[in-house]
Amino acid sequence: MGYNIRLVTIDDYDAIYELWNAVEQSRRALNPVDDSREGIARYLTRNPNTCFAAYMDGRIIGVILTGHDGRRAIVHHLCVHPEYRRMGIADKLVAKAEEALKEEGIQKIFGLVFKDNDPANAFWENQGYSLRTNLNYRNKSLNEEIPAGE
Repeated sequence: MGYNIRLVTIDDYDAIYELWNAVEQSRRALNPVDDSREGIARYLTRNPNTCFAAYMDGRIIGVILTGHDGRRAIVHHLCVHPEYRRMGIADKLVAKAEEALKEEGIQKIFGLVFKDNDPANAFWENQGYSLRTNLNYRNKSLNEEIPAGE
């Protein structure tokens, strides 16, 4: 089973949104504004070279959205369809994104993972991403359509 990896474009939105909704943990992380077509179009405009999709037979089977502010990067979404896991797709998506971020001069990346998502936490640990226990993550929604979170 061979797959390829390429840059994400807004034309991929419907397939990516379908993929996110096929995975419970990814579905939990979505919000109706930032993950709308318009929100993802804004994100891709700011980060045209750091977001990648894995595809096979014309179908997107994995995606990573990473972006940066010029000094630090964040992994916003990493998702692989359950039918295609354990094939190294997530590893390759992360490596591709890290390479692209390095090319843009970024030296540090962070990501957010639900505490109860044991497989994802183990994955990121294996990728060399350390758990920061000395920080509190805080957020504030500026739009009533976006929940503040737990």
